[in-house]
Amino acid sequence: MSTEARPQPDADPSATAGQPPHPPVRFALVGYGGGGRYFHAPVVAGAPGCELVAVVTRDPGRAGLARAEHGVRAVASLEELPDLGVEAVAVSTPAATHTELTERALRLGLATVCDKPFALDAAAARRTVELAGELGVPLSPYQNRRWDSDLLTLRRVLADGELGEVVRFESAFERWAAGGPPAAGGGLLRDFGAHLVDQALQLFGPVEAVAAQARGAAGAETDWRVQLAHAGGVRSELSGSWHQALPAPRFRVTGTRGSFVVESAMDGQEEALLAGRTPAAEGAAWGAEPPSRWGHLALGGGPLRRVPSEHGRWPDFYAAFARAVRGLGPVPVDPRDAVATTAVVDAALRAVEVGRTVEVG
Repeated sequence: MSTEARPQPDADPSATAGQPPHPPVRFALVGYGGGGRYFHAPVVAGAPGCELVAVVTRDPGRAGLARAEHGVRAVASLEELPDLGVEAVAVSTPAATHTELTERALRLGLATVCDKPFALDAAAARRTVELAGELGVPLSPYQNRRWDSDLLTLRRVLADGELGEVVRFESAFERWAAGGPPAAGGGLLRDFGAHLVDQALQLFGPVEAVAAQARGAAGAETDWRVQLAHAGGVRSELSGSWHQALPAPRFRVTGTRGSFVVESAMDGQEEALLAGRTPAAEGAAWGAEPPSRWGHLALGGGPLRRVPSEHGRWPDFYAAFARAVRGLGPVPVDPRDAVATTAVVDAALRAVEVGRTVEVG
């Protein structure tokens, strides 16, 4: 069972060694819908070592927005990017297109970030990861929520060891949104579930068995619950909902000596980006959480203690990816992690279908 926080990207070592810094990696976004416009473009633009230079979209309105908001070139196909000097792409398109577009980008020699869900099943995820390895091209799933304020804070609490041995982990992405989840996301369990499962695997290791319940047809769920049996003994309870007026705590972690709870529904970076705030504009203040959103720690029968939150750091993902493109370190998220996450989500969907616990292959 892993409770250690992963090291986060440092500054470019060439700069600290007295050498001139490497030129920024020239990025393009593939897609400029809500994900590309709000959760990729401003994050790339605010990440050290990155330069956003192009957007791939066939929608004239979105092309105009990209040019107006970021001063980038807008092109109609991936194949036009190498001639623009693009070195890396982020795929943020409907889920059903992720595998095709990611593999096309890799074959063009473009270092590739793929948004979640990385693929629609584990077999497809595995084939894409193998292709990247064969071609020697950097590939990373966009698990930006490893850099959420609440998860970074939880990692610190676990590393401190005050909770004792962790026995149960509860994690929820719940909100109220009229009309249900977007059809392009591959289903709420694949969409939200990709983040929650990835976090559970990072914190507590491989999963042996999965049980799950969902409301709504497969691929069109409005809410779901998943129970994971980790090989190390921890039990995780994950939930996602699009129609929840009173969301569950974002995290509750129970150990043999106490519990840690984060009541706030979501990390504040999403809200800030949707409001037009950016990492580039806010600098070191980016990702700070007000005290009203800090978590609480309770040990035994002792008093409740407020735990200051770490800053959320989504730009760190792209800073680390840029360093990987320059050969200065590993990609921020190992693409094999996407295979493991997708296998657990596949098992959860199977568990919903058959109404029983399913082993993870």
